[in-house]
Amino acid sequence: MSISRAELLRYCDAFLNADHINDYCPNGLQVEGRETIRKIVGGVTASQALIDAAISVNADALVVHHGYFWKGESAQIQGIKKRRLKALLGADLNLFAYHLPLDVHEIVGNNVCLAELLGFKITGALEPSAQIKVGLAGELAEPADAITLAAQIGEKLGRKVMHIAGNQEPIKTIAWCTGAAQSMIERAVDLGVDAYVSGEISEPTVHIAREAGIHYFAAGHHATERYGVQALGKHLGEKFKVDFEFIDIDNPV
Repeated sequence: MSISRAELLRYCDAFLNADHINDYCPNGLQVEGRETIRKIVGGVTASQALIDAAISVNADALVVHHGYFWKGESAQIQGIKKRRLKALLGADLNLFAYHLPLDVHEIVGNNVCLAELLGFKITGALEPSAQIKVGLAGELAEPADAITLAAQIGEKLGRKVMHIAGNQEPIKTIAWCTGAAQSMIERAVDLGVDAYVSGEISEPTVHIAREAGIHYFAAGHHATERYGVQALGKHLGEKFKVDFEFIDIDNPV
């Protein structure tokens, strides 16, 4: 089976509500390739390694969370950017990218998918009053000590988790936001949850966690954002009867 490029774009844009989310990059079709799509490859970031892997398995479209053309970056097409675009255009490979739309979606979003993977019960949003609710809040299935929870998260994500200790009480309530959302720990403090999970960590995060008495778990930017693309790809494959393959390019960050 196959789907046209235009049909896939229309469906993804509508399904992910892409036109109604203000973002740091253009969402949707970033690089136009061939019209007929029979095989889709999904990945976290449109790196050269992922592009080459998609070409090697004869993909017609590449769907990622981190694409190109970010606000504030140089508009010049040279170096790494030139090589990536040359490979895509030379292979007539479509590049679709969905950043915030793939973070916030209620079915295939990174944060919803991470909750499902880690067994978190969703009870609300990290920023309840925000128009676009990126992070989520919830509860553990059972109270756990921080060391046990860090081990459980690490086992599910396949990487060592950095833990900054809060207070000594068992963890019952938790908030999370995938990727580089460490600064949103202050929203978790405002909510009064016991712990906060994100992908990356920065110097101020440590002090906020210690002084507020909230546990912080840095579980990896790449590791926490692998699942939205997989859920979207599975959905597209089932709906349009096209082949989908997720290719994971290792990234320790």
